[in-house]
Amino acid sequence: MNKIEESTCLYEIARTLNATLDLKKSLYSVLNILSNKMDMVRGIVTILNPLSDEISIEVAHGLSRAAINRGKYKPGEGITGQVIQTGKAKVVPKISEEPLFLNRTKSRRQVIEEELSFFCVPIKNKQQIIGTLSVDHPFNETYSLEDGERFLTIIGTMIAQQVVNLERINLEKERLREENRRLKEELSNKYNITSIIGNSNKMREVFRMISQVSRSNATVLIRGESGTGKELVANAIHYNSLRAGKPFVKINCAAIPANLVESELFGHEKGAFTGAIRQKQGKFELAHKGTIFLDEIGVVGGDVQLKLLRVLQEKEFERVGGLKTIKADVRIIAATNKNLEEAVEKETFRNDLYYRLNVFPIYLPPLREHKTDILLLADYFLEKYAKEHRKDVLRLSSSTIDMLMQYHWPGNVRELENCIERAVLLCDGKVVQSYHLPPTLQTWEETEITSGQSLEDRVGNVEREMIIDALRNARGNMARAAKLLETTERKFGYKTKKYGINYRQYR
Repeated sequence: MNKIEESTCLYEIARTLNATLDLKKSLYSVLNILSNKMDMVRGIVTILNPLSDEISIEVAHGLSRAAINRGKYKPGEGITGQVIQTGKAKVVPKISEEPLFLNRTKSRRQVIEEELSFFCVPIKNKQQIIGTLSVDHPFNETYSLEDGERFLTIIGTMIAQQVVNLERINLEKERLREENRRLKEELSNKYNITSIIGNSNKMREVFRMISQVSRSNATVLIRGESGTGKELVANAIHYNSLRAGKPFVKINCAAIPANLVESELFGHEKGAFTGAIRQKQGKFELAHKGTIFLDEIGVVGGDVQLKLLRVLQEKEFERVGGLKTIKADVRIIAATNKNLEEAVEKETFRNDLYYRLNVFPIYLPPLREHKTDILLLADYFLEKYAKEHRKDVLRLSSSTIDMLMQYHWPGNVRELENCIERAVLLCDGKVVQSYHLPPTLQTWEETEITSGQSLEDRVGNVEREMIIDALRNARGNMARAAKLLETTERKFGYKTKKYGINYRQYR
């Protein structure tokens, strides 16, 4: 080959190697190119297995399957083994005159009618020997063996680079698969029913209902005030269902402009409306075989309600501006804090859609109706945010607990979580005190007590509160209580007398 033909051949080989991630397929294509461009009689690519220290044929051109199976070597054995061992190319001008030539594949006849030259070059990346590329070429006195060796060495380097790239890609794929598996397991654990905090009778009823409905494909309607944890329940249902490994798509209907809700849910075709510059898949398409969570379902308009009803009944829909009917195997979990029955009476919500959604309703009680769970939730959030913000906060003071229990919690669990996070950030010790809580939690009685007091009186109230809290935690043990407040037992005893505190009450 002249230089132009050589360059053209190398370009074709480079394009072939980069065309697919299937190594065998690309190597077969490389050997076919060499057969056409280089007059190659037969060609072989061998790969070294570093674990077994065995060299075997990966792909071959001009060999039978039986011949390929016979072609196994050890490093140093025959010409192929020597090339693997030394990392240096080997050229045999005439196969018939080379004693090292083993002909282990038995593919060449004992009496060679046509004399052949043999080229074997290493496939290596830097110092790493991956395998060899060997070629049988018709013997020709005018053919430059040096040019042939140089040309095949270039190809061997290109193959080596592709092998390294594919190994890197496969390792990355495996890493991503493992990461995906880990994240799915983490999600499953995170949204396990046991991760929802609560020990009251009302919350136990919620847990029971989640357990009953999770493994089915039933439509679920989660009812409850804002901040009660409706999304957390939806997560628990999906990740404990048979669809746990499939997509879980969430959409807050109240957060999307009314004129775009239909497009978000069902997608749209290019040109369906002003600004629709390309086709877009909707949430129902993205959730195929999985679950879709429709939060704030009570705010959607009549047109969208009609399409939702069709999806629930027929499991099909069309994109906005489209004619093609799309099938949707999707489980629907809806949530609302509105009174849907009242909306049905006022005819702002379709009664047929209401009955379709209300197959399995789950009611989440407001926090004021299960106050026995407040301390459990507060401790959970305290531990969570102390770890997240790297604060050495260990517990809540007694006065803090009293204040949490007296508050009516209009924002429910979400408000409690925000209050505890704020308290952890403000706390500079190990115990969250009542003054670390937001002003909204201060009761009228407490405001009355503190109003009109001097600074000395207010400091005294805080000091008295801390002493009582320490005695409660130390179960009336003066020495231990003093240690908790990092003071001496003598000073602690003086303070208890000053404020008229009887330590025996706390034993």
